[in-house]
Amino acid sequence: MRPIFSESRGTVSKQQAYVQIFDGADKPLRMEKWPLPESLDEGEVLVKIDLATICGSDLHTLSGHRPEKTPCILGHEAVGRVVRLDKARAELAPGDRITWSIADSCGHCDPCIEYHLPQKCDALFKYGHAPNDDGTGLNGCYSSHIVLRQGTHIVKVPDQLVDAVVAPANCALATMFHAVSRLPKNCRAVVIQGAGLLGLYACAILNERGVNHIFCVDIQERRLELVTQFGGIAIDGRSHKYAHSRQQITAVAPRGVDAVIEVAGVAKLVQEGIRLLRPGGYYGLVGMVHPDSQLGLTGEQVIRKCLTLYGIHNYAPEHLEQAVQFLEQTVDTYPYESLVSAPVPLEQLAQGIELAKTHQWSRVAVQAEQ
Repeated sequence: MRPIFSESRGTVSKQQAYVQIFDGADKPLRMEKWPLPESLDEGEVLVKIDLATICGSDLHTLSGHRPEKTPCILGHEAVGRVVRLDKARAELAPGDRITWSIADSCGHCDPCIEYHLPQKCDALFKYGHAPNDDGTGLNGCYSSHIVLRQGTHIVKVPDQLVDAVVAPANCALATMFHAVSRLPKNCRAVVIQGAGLLGLYACAILNERGVNHIFCVDIQERRLELVTQFGGIAIDGRSHKYAHSRQQITAVAPRGVDAVIEVAGVAKLVQEGIRLLRPGGYYGLVGMVHPDSQLGLTGEQVIRKCLTLYGIHNYAPEHLEQAVQFLEQTVDTYPYESLVSAPVPLEQLAQGIELAKTHQWSRVAVQAEQ
């Protein structure tokens, strides 16, 4: 399906976008050429994507575990350059290197204003999750171009940050800034369940904030090797080793840790997370954004320990600002670039997806021909 252009947009230019179309979990991706819009609606920005990365949520969609309306262009983590923009975007200019929020929000409904949750806007639009008949159709990042909407928060990217470091910031890193914003200020010991990209980002953020003990649990050796490089203490979660590894946690926090952040997406870890928390502790649930997430948890377990449980889904504009600033400040401290693969050409996206499934890299990069 080709994108629909309204009469208000005028004619389309002869320039073209290269896009990868997702038709469903049981169908192969297909490459198409689409015309670029010649004019833009109020507040819109046409962006040439320099680099995108494959997020775990896209793997869930591709496998059928997370349904989306189709046909669509997937992908929401990216960095790019402004090609053309509506005059309402006076803060930007053609050629600006940018990243953008995963969600477009109206800015005036109750979730946006009263609840401070623009990611739950009444008129929410999410990049990489919208069908091709919504707007221009250039709605995802597995493409050479994308059209950003009026309510999308845009952040300029410093020159010293390479594309591979920046691309995941508008999903994983911004989400983690939202997650840690809910922690108590006096955290001395924290357990992070999962050493994927979210977990490694959490280690780095908490390390920079001076948290004394940052324990990061995983079952994959390669991931555990990365934990120490990002300021955490690696805890081997494999069943035959965890009893010994757990002693590292209880030795420094005999009454329990101040907080646990779940980023593994595995519901059975919650019981252990509850056991590890001190009375009055905080539990952040971040990774279980899928149906297989029923918790084996009683109200008594929460009440008797006076726990605070909170859910984190996406983020607000200030968290994306914090994410880019954090990368700028710490790019020489942590090996962010080593987490991302060499770019796979856009036309070979299917091979990139297979590589992402191996978990050899925290992120697999995708690049349209420049």
